[in-house]
Amino acid sequence: MTHPARDLLRTITAALAPDPDANPLVPRIAAGTAPRAALAALALEQTWVIPADRRAFEHLAARSAAAEPEAAAFFTTLAQGEALAGERLAAFARACGAQEATYEPLPGCQAYPAYVAWLALNAAPADVVLALTANFSAWGGYCATIATALREHYGFTDEACAFFDFFAEPSPDLDRLAAAVVEAALDAGRLDRQRAHTYGRLLQTYEAMFWDALSATP
Repeated sequence: MTHPARDLLRTITAALAPDPDANPLVPRIAAGTAPRAALAALALEQTWVIPADRRAFEHLAARSAAAEPEAAAFFTTLAQGEALAGERLAAFARACGAQEATYEPLPGCQAYPAYVAWLALNAAPADVVLALTANFSAWGGYCATIATALREHYGFTDEACAFFDFFAEPSPDLDRLAAAVVEAALDAGRLDRQRAHTYGRLLQTYEAMFWDALSATP
């Protein structure tokens, strides 16, 4: 038996997967050669990204509530996840010695949440689900690598690594919710695959910009 929604999710995720050698910073973290200043910048950029994405997902959930309950459930779960991640971020920032009061966020890092906010205002919810699912696959892999490296090379505690552990863990519930959204949109004829692919491509590009900007940290 075929599952068109799951097949489509797998197809777009594979099509948008980034070149594993293209990220300039994560391999350095994995090798233990990235400076602590870059880790601190990563923590501080995330203090801007996490609450922005949470509010964007809450807005998408509200937009979806009446006509697309499956999408509303997906975005509500994402927003709750961002809140939990935010609670774990402080320990990582402390371990890095991050100084939030004097930090100026990098435009290249903040392009990603700015685009997520644009999607929250302008894009069809089901198309956003498809695009985000493809992007989350790459992000989860990066987080798994970073969590391991922080313990092995930087001596960080489990508490300090919990932010990355959270995103590195597979989420069968979120996968199930995403498939339900895509299935409902396919059945209703409201899924624009080309537009979803475009959204996903731009998300991956802004994700790459995030890492490129951080890699330039002295």
